[in-house]
Amino acid sequence: MNQIYSQNRKLILDYLIQFIGKEIDVFIDRPLGSQHPEHQDIVYQVNYGYIKDIIALDGEYQDAYVLGVDKPVESFRGVVIGIIHRMNDNEDKLIVTNRDNQLTNEQIKKEIYFQEKYFKYQIIR
Repeated sequence: MNQIYSQNRKLILDYLIQFIGKEIDVFIDRPLGSQHPEHQDIVYQVNYGYIKDIIALDGEYQDAYVLGVDKPVESFRGVVIGIIHRMNDNEDKLIVTNRDNQLTNEQIKKEIYFQEKYFKYQIIR
């Protein structure tokens, strides 16, 4: 990784950390049960979407997992409880859930395994 990329990555991660504990709106483009648009073998075990107000390092809207919702939804307002910080990819993911839902790291890992099994990551809370 070059130095400029590493600096940008750290700046974006620092920016995302400020959203932990805050309410945010997630627009769902891959609802629970849907297939990944490019990898048909990946079926979304959770609602997955994006935050319109944040541009990620890949130039797209910031991605987010919505955990604790057991049916497909079009949008969700919830609290950011953490970040999936990928070590071998430039796309970090916000973890969003209901305010009352206190998920452990192990519960989070179990819910996102369907997609994150392909990456090395850490959960930042």
